[in-house]
Amino acid sequence: MPDYGLSGGGWQADERENSKLSKALAGTLERPPKMEKMREASRGIANQGRDNRSNLTRKERKMKRITATLAGSLIALAATAPASFADKLTYYCSAQEDWCQLMARSFEDATGIDVNMTRKSSGETFAQVRAESSNPKGDVWWGGTGDPHLQAAEEGLTMEYISPMRDQLHDWAIAQAESAGNKTIGIYSGALGYGFNTELVAANSLPEPSCWKDLLKPEYKGHVQMANPNSSGTAYTTLASMVQIFGEDDGFEFMKGLHANINQYTKSGSAPIKAAGRGENTIGIVFMHDAVKQAVSGFPIKVVAPCEGTGYEIGSMSIIEGARNLEEAKMFYDWALSVEAQNLALQVNAFQVPSNKGAETSESAPDMSLIKLIDYDFKKYGSSDERKRLLQKWDEEVSTLPQ
Repeated sequence: MPDYGLSGGGWQADERENSKLSKALAGTLERPPKMEKMREASRGIANQGRDNRSNLTRKERKMKRITATLAGSLIALAATAPASFADKLTYYCSAQEDWCQLMARSFEDATGIDVNMTRKSSGETFAQVRAESSNPKGDVWWGGTGDPHLQAAEEGLTMEYISPMRDQLHDWAIAQAESAGNKTIGIYSGALGYGFNTELVAANSLPEPSCWKDLLKPEYKGHVQMANPNSSGTAYTTLASMVQIFGEDDGFEFMKGLHANINQYTKSGSAPIKAAGRGENTIGIVFMHDAVKQAVSGFPIKVVAPCEGTGYEIGSMSIIEGARNLEEAKMFYDWALSVEAQNLALQVNAFQVPSNKGAETSESAPDMSLIKLIDYDFKKYGSSDERKRLLQKWDEEVSTLPQ
């Protein structure tokens, strides 16, 4: 197994700087007197004040009270400072669970920084970041479709940061950053499509679908599953892609026809193909790399790049505005753009295309050059107003229809 620890002069320089910082902090904490001496000094000041109060002027008594207060503050600082200076990171992840865990543990191993990881879909994470905006809890948000990251940037929920790793990235990753005022950046890309369980298709005497419009056929009623676009970035990309492929009117007609065949709207974008892999669902609308993961894992899943063309995602990463552990967030951000970090995807069968030009792509990953990709308008469909408008229209015109 390759060594995914950090190496190289640049990182060693960072480690030296961190060491200097640690020594400086340690020196600061060592300067105050020992705790017992501080307590004695504080008690002495208080006792002396009581003994001599009658002989002091008003000004002198005021100075004594200030001195006693400062002594108490030093005791409190000495008692709490070690915890305050602990290296830690609160990390929100919107990729697959095993990848999220691997990234967290690998960053801990590489840096010694404790990571508290929470995994939610990109729509849920966006809602959480927005809800916490007055008192941010998270430091960095990694993974998930780019549209919610772009909306977060537009709403001022994430902060501008230009990583020294940018010169190693594909143009599409940097374009994602530039479209958001450098408040996010691309970390991987993947095409939208679907997968189906070949055994269930055969058992139900269903034709094998190959296009988007095939999924509207009445024989697929109850056999199709996708996520809810309000909670899932995958499903929002589906909605925005249909609008761009067919035009808004016909795109919403497509979503209405699809609704009639849907058996469940899930919370997570990858859940429909996982259910298909387990034999609980026939067709799952997902990013193609999620369907490939199920196929490579041995499940009877066939992956489809729809004939009409399809949208795609640029999975993104953002530092949360008001991050409590900003330096650690920047360290994670830079590390996550490195070859070493992006190659971790191979260990968990994550088949996206990495944004670092030197990172490896699995032979099983969908070949983006062979897929008919639309010119997805990330700026428009990642904007706050457009996203809200489309979701409201879907809620009012599609989700309320009978099935």
